[in-house]
Order: sequence, then C-alpha cells, then structure tokens
Amino acid sequence: MEKQQKHAYKILVVDDEHDLRKLLADFFEMNGYAVMTAQNGQEALRQVEKHPDLILLDINMPGTDGLELCAKIRSFVSCPILFLTARVDDSDKISGFRAGGDDYIQKPFSIHELGARVEAHLRRETRSQQKTSIKFSEDLVIDYSARELYFRDGRISLAKKEFDIIELLSTHPGMVFDKERIFEKVWGIDDEGDSAVIVEHVRRIRNKLKEHGCEDRVETVWGVGYRWRRS
Repeated sequence: MEKQQKHAYKILVVDDEHDLRKLLADFFEMNGYAVMTAQNGQEALRQVEKHPDLILLDINMPGTDGLELCAKIRSFVSCPILFLTARVDDSDKISGFRAGGDDYIQKPFSIHELGARVEAHLRRETRSQQKTSIKFSEDLVIDYSARELYFRDGRISLAKKEFDIIELLSTHPGMVFDKERIFEKVWGIDDEGDSAVIVEHVRRIRNKLKEHGCEDRVETVWGVGYRWRRS
C-alpha cells in the first residue's frame, strides 16, 4: 500500500500504557497513518466521534475495560476493532468476538506483524465498502447501500421505483429483462400493472440522466425489454 493512500486512514490507539501508546503512534505515523490515542474509555469515546478507520484496543484497562468499551461503541462504529491483550484462552477470545471485536493481537507482539495485520484489515474494509458503491464509468457511480446515483459527483435524484429499476438492471449488466419480469421484481409478483408503467419509469430515468449530461445506460431490446449497457 502506498504512503499517500495510507494518509487517508485514521487509527485510534486505546491503551493505558503511555510507552506503548507512543510506540504505536510513532510506528504508524512513520508509515503514513494519522494516529489518535486515548488512555482510557472516556477519552476513547471522544476520539471515536472523529470516525477512525481502525481501532487498536487494549482489553486490560482500569475503569471501563476494552470489552465493555467495544460493546458500547460497536453499535455505532463499523470499523475494524483489534484487541491488544495478554489473554489468549478461548473463553476470552469468544467474549471479545461477542463484544464486537475483529481480531486479537497477543502481547508482547511484533510491531511489524501488527502493521501487517492492520493493513490486511484495512484492505478488507476497503473491499467491503467498494461493494456498496459500484462505478460503471469514470463519471457514473451507483451507491446501492445509500440508494443514490451520482454523475460527475452530482447526485441524480430518483424516485424509489426508478432506483429499484436501475438497481435490478445494473446488477445484471448485459442481461435482458422483459417488462413483465421487471414489474415482478420491482413491484412484487402480487401487484397488478402493465408494461406502460415500466415504459414510463424508464422514460423518466433516461430524462434524468440526460438532464445531468449522462449518456443513456438503459438500452431497449426491441420486442423483448431492457438491459443495462456494459461499460
């Protein structure tokens, strides 16, 4: 991973040992990461509000320990959480995973192995995030999780059924869907409707793409239906 890419990543180190916090901060900053630190649960909660990309969390801290803190923040933090601990038995690991942790790093650890583990988790997280946002060209992006369409960083406002149609077609590029199949998938098999409903929605989608200067991605297959044009 290149250093300019790492600058985008923020790591939060939570440990009550000052020397270890400094060691980890120095190591990751030297490798291009932005590092935040906290020596207890209360400080960690304030730092978590800054949206770290990964958290290194000591289990054995005074006051709120790492397991309690992990369980508390996991409901609103989706980034990887790696426990730093001397505990290694299965029951402790199970408790950690149940609390929402993603990995265990046993103390004392190799700083270079830790760095490799962090990189691996961040790569995996990036791949996971990319699955929710698919770029079909240099300018057109469909964010399936947010249900939004962007062209040249400008958002194209879509009605729910319009996005549903785009989602259906774009997740099966090149596959032809007849109007009845689109209606069944988008409106539900029990709903009643006719092909004119699909034609009208496709017309609206095309107009909105055109208004934003985006070329039409929905191709008509005459006598059959529609398909999403491959890039």
